[in-house]
Amino acid sequence: MAFEWLKSGALMGSLVFALMGVIIFLLTFVIIDKLTPYNLWEEIVEKQNRALALVVAAMSLGICIIVAAAIHG
Repeated sequence: MAFEWLKSGALMGSLVFALMGVIIFLLTFVIIDKLTPYNLWEEIVEKQNRALALVVAAMSLGICIIVAAAIHG
């Protein structure tokens, strides 16, 4: 059937796993922010540190891929 994702179980499962992935990502971002010797948000937004922004973006993508693979598999 073309609309299997509309079933309540599949939809709720997708929402739960999406929410769980976002929460795990936010927790790991906060942990990494605490481990670094400076405030990531201040460095990126206020001081316009583009190199750090690229590193944080790569780290974010890496964490998201790991979380997605863990939830999917």
